Amino acid sequence: MQKLNLTDVSKYVEDNISSFHKKRIESLDTLRLKNVLKRKNPYLFKAKYLLSADEIIKKIIDAHISSHEETIFGDWLEELAIFINKKVYNGWKSGITGIDLEFDKDNIRYIVTIKSGPNWGNSSQIAKMKTDFIKARRTLRTSNSNLHVIAVNGCCYGINNNRDKGDHFKYCGQDFWEFISGNKNLFIDIIDPLGHKAKERNEAYMSSYSNMVNKFIREFTTDFCNDTGEIEWVKLLKFNSGAK
Repeated sequence: MQKLNLTDVSKYVEDNISSFHKKRIESLDTLRLKNVLKRKNPYLFKAKYLLSADEIIKKIIDAHISSHEETIFGDWLEELAIFINKKVYNGWKSGITGIDLEFDKDNIRYIVTIKSGPNWGNSSQIAKMKTDFIKARRTLRTSNSNLHVIAVNGCCYGINNNRDKGDHFKYCGQDFWEFISGNKNLFIDIIDPLGHKAKERNEAYMSSYSNMVNKFIREFTTDFCNDTGEIEWVKLLKFNSGAK
């Protein structure tokens, strides 16, 4: 075990946080209005008394942003966790299906699946994770039958007081960052570097966001509003739900 150098962590974050912001913008740039409208519930728009293209478009884009940013940033935090663990325990990104990180500590091989927060999956997704753990143990013991393997579901934020799940452990927030680094305060120490040039990068993002809103409003108005600007709900419903 090596003591974690927080300067290394700060430098990694500052050098790599731009990739998160870049992917945020790319996620917007690849968005297509009609593709999104096909996936949305037009009855809900009507029930919520959304009468303008502006209201509908912002609801659509903001919902897309909310779901995609969590995924994008979760992937980024996973890479940060692997980087930190490699510095301390010489861990590595696993090549086993469903496993993100492997490392050895005190003659134990830890296999770790990393998620953003504690409430990341439904029952079938959790069942799949458990199956992945079983398969990973079997794979590792093929080459070393005496290998002691412990499975861990690590979550980058949140609290989970029931750590022992029987067939695996679940560490969240402070527990997770301490588990992979040996540093009790790491969950606090990483917050400041994450803000590196955040203002400038968010300004670039908001420019793309505003452009996308304007573009989608123009497209929606052209395709689904009449000459007076009123939304043509029948036309929207036929596009979204009409039989082909």
